[in-house]
Amino acid sequence: MVNKQNLWFITLFSLILVLGIYYVSMGDETLSVLAGDNDVSEVLEVTESDIIVALQVEDDEEVLKQMTEYQNILLDEAATIEEKNDAYSALQALNNMQSECEKIEKLISKEFKYDNFVKIEGDSISIVIANKEHNNEIANKIIRKVQELYDTQKYITVKFE
Repeated sequence: MVNKQNLWFITLFSLILVLGIYYVSMGDETLSVLAGDNDVSEVLEVTESDIIVALQVEDDEEVLKQMTEYQNILLDEAATIEEKNDAYSALQALNNMQSECEKIEKLISKEFKYDNFVKIEGDSISIVIANKEHNNEIANKIIRKVQELYDTQKYITVKFE
């Protein structure tokens, strides 16, 4: 029978052996990155689509967090029927809002050929367009086109990034 001390020795020795083989088989580029020999003076250029992607990821994380909270309420056995109904309604509203955002994004991409990000909060619709050129005429056209989708007045803002 193997005692605990011998088992720990064999485990650690195996780990060191695997790491040693991995280190020997790594290329020179990887080693220079690990050693810190890379040139940090390079400037990263942020493009318009990077800003849109960052906004989308941030919004997706926020929506996922809210959905998880509502789903936890729905699955909680201690929650009342009213709490579960409220959570279910909020979850449906969140899904409807996401589908409206996607519909507006597709409309702007199709009509105006811009990468964009749309966020809806109540009666307010915020649109971020991936273009450094600020064009009031295009912004007004986008606002009119989006307003055509709704029967009630919405507060629509267009921002160029």
